[in-house]
Amino acid sequence: MNQLVLSVPGISCGHCANAISSEAGEVAGVTGVDVDIEAKTVTVTGTADPAAVRSAIAEAGYQAA
Repeated sequence: MNQLVLSVPGISCGHCANAISSEAGEVAGVTGVDVDIEAKTVTVTGTADPAAVRSAIAEAGYQAA
C-alpha cells in the first residue's frame, strides 16, 4: 500500500474536501482519500498513478502541488 501526500492550496471548506474526495476516490487503485482542510493537503492511499490522482483533483477544480 502506497501513500501520496499532495499540497492543495485551494482547499478552504467541506465542499472542497467532498469534491476532491469524490474525484480522487474514483481513480483506479485508490483505496482511501483523506483531505485535511487546515493543512490544505490530500493524502491518497493505494496503488494509483500519481499523475492520475493529480488529474482527478484538477477535474474537481483544484491544483495539486
